Amino acid sequence: MKAKRARPAQPKDTRAPRKAASSRYILKLYVAGQSPKSVNAIANIKKLCETSLRGRYVLDVIDLYQQPHLAQGEQIIALPTLIRTLPSPLRRIIGDMSNTERVLVGLDIRSEA
Repeated sequence: MKAKRARPAQPKDTRAPRKAASSRYILKLYVAGQSPKSVNAIANIKKLCETSLRGRYVLDVIDLYQQPHLAQGEQIIALPTLIRTLPSPLRRIIGDMSNTERVLVGLDIRSEA
């Protein structure tokens, strides 16, 4: 009878899990027509995405004046509302997205200092 050889222990993977830097972001921005807050929110989130997520995001802008039925499905109660569907978990941010640092923290792109 042959004796079984013990396999050498595999070194443990000590690398940290991949950060969100390589993640793809799927964002939905719900607005109300061309109101000043909606226009500002669109401009602010586009600028933020191009600065911090260049090439790694999909942004859908949804006008609830044109598609009001979508508000109930996403449980939208205030506008403008930004929803991050990917990466998980789902995140919501309400407002005109003018406070860049708070939006980055809310989207979990940059941790709060």
